[in-house]
Amino acid sequence: MDLKITNTLLREKQVFTPIDPSNVRVYVCGPTVYDYAHVGNARPAVVFDVLIRVLRDLYGAEHVTHVANITDIDDKIMTRAKERGVAIEALTHETTEIYNADMAAIGVNRPDVQPRATGHVGQMIALAERLIERGHAYAADGHVLFNVPSMTDYGQLSRRDRDEMIAGARVDVAPYKRDPADFVLWKPSADDQPGWDSPWGRGRPGWHIECSAMAAEHLGEVFDIHGGGLDLIFPHHENEIAQTRCAFGHATMANYWMHNGFVTVEGEKMSKSLGNFYTVHDMLQEWPGEAVRLLLLSAHYRQPLDFSKAGLKEAKTQLDKLYGALHRAANDGHYPDWNLDRNDNPVLAALCDDLNTPLAIGALHQVARELNIALDHHRSRQIPELMGKLLVWGELLGLLQGDTDAWFKGEAGDDVEEIEALIAARIEARKDKNFAEADRIRDDLKARGIELEDGAGGTTWKRAG
Repeated sequence: MDLKITNTLLREKQVFTPIDPSNVRVYVCGPTVYDYAHVGNARPAVVFDVLIRVLRDLYGAEHVTHVANITDIDDKIMTRAKERGVAIEALTHETTEIYNADMAAIGVNRPDVQPRATGHVGQMIALAERLIERGHAYAADGHVLFNVPSMTDYGQLSRRDRDEMIAGARVDVAPYKRDPADFVLWKPSADDQPGWDSPWGRGRPGWHIECSAMAAEHLGEVFDIHGGGLDLIFPHHENEIAQTRCAFGHATMANYWMHNGFVTVEGEKMSKSLGNFYTVHDMLQEWPGEAVRLLLLSAHYRQPLDFSKAGLKEAKTQLDKLYGALHRAANDGHYPDWNLDRNDNPVLAALCDDLNTPLAIGALHQVARELNIALDHHRSRQIPELMGKLLVWGELLGLLQGDTDAWFKGEAGDDVEEIEALIAARIEARKDKNFAEADRIRDDLKARGIELEDGAGGTTWKRAG
């Protein structure tokens, strides 16, 4: 099955052809770790997690390398560390740990390599030196700047004209710049700022050169796919391309560029002043991680997405239906059949069409409907295959990988033992033909939001959705 993706560089959908099918390489821009990740940060993490799942299904898990960086040196980091009165290293370590835990909670697999910018400063200095030697950069007043006019086809990715590029980059027209569009590769650090020794004095790297250096170090001078949010096309990705191409002399940096659309929250641009600044960490206090993930996948990745509490409720309801079908089947004593026809996978087919996640989610719901019908009509031969399809196909989306009982019981806390003791008492009452007592226990549990299901495998319980 061919994978088709929309290549931002060419503005068209293309069949993906890897440079080396035994070594498919993907770089995704990761977070700047100074605060909790918000839902806008989570969207690319989830989108490109699905891409990696698809690539691993097509080419084999051992043949795909996924690199997503951590930016742990940045002016925002320095400002936040100063505000909190903590060391920068302590802030970035803590925030990275929280980020990884929050992403894991919404089903995002850790990348194969998660390089930190501070661990690659030597490579950044070497890259800047190489650009100077090739006439594409220059040193001035302790800075190193990329010489934009030296690259005749600069701007191919964003396709902006020169005035738009200068305005969009919000660059300072400093006296040491040869051209207003030139951007910083290296800048001096004050005594109270982090810095590294370099040929141009003590300083720190510019933002763009970080990803160029880390991508080249871990994936090579040219690799397959570079991903990130739409907001990174210019100036970040444009400048990555310029640095990497001019340093190594290739016609491209990555063969395919993929960008996810913007996220609004409750119909508006996210803002703390509007009270709609939703962090993943906060959402996980109220909602299951899979509900957050499903909502982020509910729109096509290239389209805008509105993230809302109503959307989360709908996502939870959808997952209740999907898990509910599996729960019914398991409660009736059925087990999934894992021996499925690889050529019959509408979820994979949808995802191979430019990651069409809405169509893929629809295919999962169709299987759940078929499973419920098979259960209603006691079609035992069909049930294991349908269970297997839900679980195997769901894995491509990072969904339905949890325990069905745990899904419905939720964070039950200390009352689990009490609930199960009451269920045991009800079972004994039924054995003693004390149906009034059995009904009383059932009604009491129902009033507490606990639903009982009697099946061939015994009595199970779940929290009402």
